[in-house]
Amino acid sequence: MLIGSPVENLADAAEHALAVVVGRRGRGGYSGMRVGSVVHGLLHRAHCPVITVPVR
Repeated sequence: MLIGSPVENLADAAEHALAVVVGRRGRGGYSGMRVGSVVHGLLHRAHCPVITVPVR
């Protein structure tokens, strides 16, 4: 189990990846946005493309 920020943990894990794929529920903490805080953070922190897929 990892401890700490999900954004930092995922970005660190994807440091040498070609892309990172994350699920998106579409109910983020940011009003009017379609991505949550983790996806938003990854878009700014990850050094590779971030691919989001909706969770059913």
